[in-house]
Amino acid sequence: MMPPPPTEFSGLDCLSTGAMALDADDCILYVNPAAETLLGVSGALLMGSNADHVFERSPELLAAIRTARSEQETVIEYELDVAVSGHPPIRLGCSISPLDTPLQAVLIEMRAVDPHLRIARLEQARLQQEANRDLLRNLAHEIKNPLGGIRGAAQLLEYELPRESLREYTQVIIKESDRLQSLMERLLTPHRMPRFGAVNIHEVLERVRSLILAETPSVALRRDYDISLPEIRADAEQLIQATLNIARNAVQAMHGQGEIIFKTRVARQITLESRRYQLGMRVEIIDNGPGIPEDIREQIFYPLVSGREGGSGLGLAVAQTLVAQNHGSIDCESRPGHTVFSIFLPLPT
Repeated sequence: MMPPPPTEFSGLDCLSTGAMALDADDCILYVNPAAETLLGVSGALLMGSNADHVFERSPELLAAIRTARSEQETVIEYELDVAVSGHPPIRLGCSISPLDTPLQAVLIEMRAVDPHLRIARLEQARLQQEANRDLLRNLAHEIKNPLGGIRGAAQLLEYELPRESLREYTQVIIKESDRLQSLMERLLTPHRMPRFGAVNIHEVLERVRSLILAETPSVALRRDYDISLPEIRADAEQLIQATLNIARNAVQAMHGQGEIIFKTRVARQITLESRRYQLGMRVEIIDNGPGIPEDIREQIFYPLVSGREGGSGLGLAVAQTLVAQNHGSIDCESRPGHTVFSIFLPLPT
């Protein structure tokens, strides 16, 4: 027979927010009624069980618990897929706080994520990013012509200069013009229409994997594939480029040292382009790098936003455009030591 929960948690019974307490060994000490409702499981069945077993299908939550313990700080995850053993996953916002008690307890607060608010937020972000991309494409077109004129004039001037030392200045103009020309081309490239065909997502990921390992052999690249996933209708080259951009970003963030995981799973009940799909595909690119700086986390898919010195800030913006052209979406969750970019794509019905 299970002992009653510690009395210090009894005041949480009336909260509308779900609450769960773990002891120093991550065994569940307490579950309030709101958490029982959210998780769809009786607290009596959960209490005494180890969180590693109960949430074995929720690695992000378990990682957040470990981080809260090791750092002795509250960890907030705005959106997590939380699945209790034997139950379907649900989308929750979680706050994990270490408590200063003799039990060395950790308190997990849970609240349901409103799907309509989330869809509205994603749609607003998509529209804003489309407007930004249109603006940049227009600017790129306007810049290309005068840029070509500047380069041509610098070449003509170089032929007329009598001293070799003066030609160094024209070379600077020519090289910088070429660099800006390359930047403009990258801004305009994603605008081509996709060429749809049957695509095996694992062939896409294997192609990206071989490219990354050829460029940076020091990176560990691990696979975690659901081989039962069917082929999809998509543009293989665009998906390769989108995934490659994300993986290269991870490599650069880790300075070529660390681990990247390519993971594929079925996603259930997803909304893409304002359409609801019972089944979709989730492709995750996971790295153990330093994470995305908090001050740019909400803008990482905007063009010219980069957390890396010298970065153009186009890789993720291009990736999002290419995925959107294949009727998908990209999401990101990041904290130090754990960054996940998730690509959602519809499965054929």
